[in-house]
Amino acid sequence: MDFRKTVFIRSAAKQADFPADSRPRVIFAGRSNVGKSSTLNCVVGKKGFARVSSVPGKTVFVNLFLVEDSGWLVDLPGYGYSKTSRQERERYSRLIEAYFAADQENIRRIYLIVDARHKPTADDVAMVEWVRYYGKPLTVVANKLDKLKKSEIEPNLARIRETLSLSDTDLLIPFSAEKGTNCDLLKQDIQNAIEERQTV
Repeated sequence: MDFRKTVFIRSAAKQADFPADSRPRVIFAGRSNVGKSSTLNCVVGKKGFARVSSVPGKTVFVNLFLVEDSGWLVDLPGYGYSKTSRQERERYSRLIEAYFAADQENIRRIYLIVDARHKPTADDVAMVEWVRYYGKPLTVVANKLDKLKKSEIEPNLARIRETLSLSDTDLLIPFSAEKGTNCDLLKQDIQNAIEERQTV
């Protein structure tokens, strides 16, 4: 699968804007400013493809990207930015929940982006609980690995796994969008999720 052939289709502000076809979807979720856009840019091999902002909370829609006409990369709004108004945070939450509820049949895997430097937040834990509720496979991507000392990596990864109550089957990828660390591993996991047959 050539991720360089990924194209941006549209931003969805409401359920009617979500994809209506049966192509498989993989979902990118995470709190604001955790590096979701940078992670997507690394996957597609285009530095400015998904807009990277210095201001958290800028992804306010569900952004839809199509890979080789084969599957959707779905970028959910970032959550947990403290300066976002309560009304906006509630709108984000409703939009994310609406997406999960409306499109769950075609969702193959959820990619939760967390910051490798810090303990996952209560919002991260809530997102994992949502994923569990809908019965979807989960991969956690621990971004900003390049910001850690080597001696900090294993303890921090263990803390992430414990805080999010990850099972042995939940993949945790140590990752750096900045350095490209394990980007090939992430791309292979996404390709596997898109290409695998749906089991009933």
